[in-house]
Amino acid sequence: MHQAKLDVLGIGHAIVDVLANTTEDFLTGHGIAKGAMTLVDGFRAETLGRTMANSVEASGGSAANTMVGIASLGGSAGFIGKVNDDRLGKVFAEEIRKLGVLFDTPPAEGSTATASCHILITPDGQRSMNTFLGCASALVDADMAAAKVASANILFVEGYLWDTPGAKAAIRQAIAHAKAASRKVAFTLSDSFCVGRWRAEFKDLLARDIDILFANEDEAKALFETEQFDEAFQAIRKWGKTAAITRSALGSVIVEDGHVHLLNAEPVRHVIDTTGAGDQYAAGFLFGYARRLPLNICGRLAGLAAAEVISHVGPRPLVSLKTLAAHAGLI
Repeated sequence: MHQAKLDVLGIGHAIVDVLANTTEDFLTGHGIAKGAMTLVDGFRAETLGRTMANSVEASGGSAANTMVGIASLGGSAGFIGKVNDDRLGKVFAEEIRKLGVLFDTPPAEGSTATASCHILITPDGQRSMNTFLGCASALVDADMAAAKVASANILFVEGYLWDTPGAKAAIRQAIAHAKAASRKVAFTLSDSFCVGRWRAEFKDLLARDIDILFANEDEAKALFETEQFDEAFQAIRKWGKTAAITRSALGSVIVEDGHVHLLNAEPVRHVIDTTGAGDQYAAGFLFGYARRLPLNICGRLAGLAAAEVISHVGPRPLVSLKTLAAHAGLI
C-alpha cells in the first residue's frame, strides 16, 4: 500500500453561502423551517437573496468547510466538488485553494449555476439553511479517480450527497476505491431530515462501508427512530466502530470498539452563529485521527474547532486552529 499524501480527502457539495442575521418573524413570514436545511430551486434562492439585508458571501458546503478546518490545523486536505465556471464558482475555487486545500475537480459542463445556500441566523444563533444545489450534485465517476481517493488516509463523505442519484453513484465508486486501498471511510449524517429521507441506505452504509461516523444528537435519534438519546447511543455503541456524537452545550460522546469518551463542550463567551459547528468538529477529530492521536485528544481538538467557529458569523475558522490547538497543548 502506497503512503498517503493527504490526511483527509472530502467529497461534498461545493456551495457559496449567503449569510444574514434575521428575526423569527422573517422566518415565519417566508415559510422557512428554523434550524433545518431545506432544498430550494433557483427562483426561491434568487428571491431570498433579494430580501436578505446586509448579507455576506462566503464559500461553504459541509465537507469543504471540514477540509478548510483540517488545513487550518496544519493538516493536508483535498476536496472533490463541482462548481461551474461562473462568478460564484470562481469565488469558491479561489477561496478554498487560498485556504490551503487541494481542489482540482474539473468545472461542471452545461449552464447550471454554482450552488448557493442562503442562511438566515436568528438571535439565538440558530441557522436556517435554504440550499440551491445547482451543479453541485453533478459529480460523476470520473471525478473519483482511484489514485486520487487512495492519496488520502481518510475519505470523508457528507450525507447530503445522497439527495441526488448521480452523486450517490459516484460516492459509492469512491468508497469502493477507498476500501480497495485500505483507507478509512468517514461519513457525516449531515441533517436529521436527510437521515429521514435515506435512513435505510445510511444503515446499509454503516453495516458495510463506514469506519467513522459523525452525527449530532438529533441525527443519531433519527437514524435509529427513537426519542431517547441513550437508545441511539447504545445502538451506535453496538455497531462497534468509531463514532463521534455532538450534543451542543452538553459536549460530545466518542465511542470506539465499545470504549466511551465523554467530553465537555469548550467554553464560548457568546454563541454568535452555529453554522459550521459540526463541520469544524469533524475537522478537529479527523485531523487528530489521521495523525493517530488518542481519541480524547481528537475529541478536544474537535471541540476547540467547533467553539471557534460558533463565536463568529460564517462556517470556517477566522483564526488559525493550529495556533489555538498549540496554545491548548493539544498539538
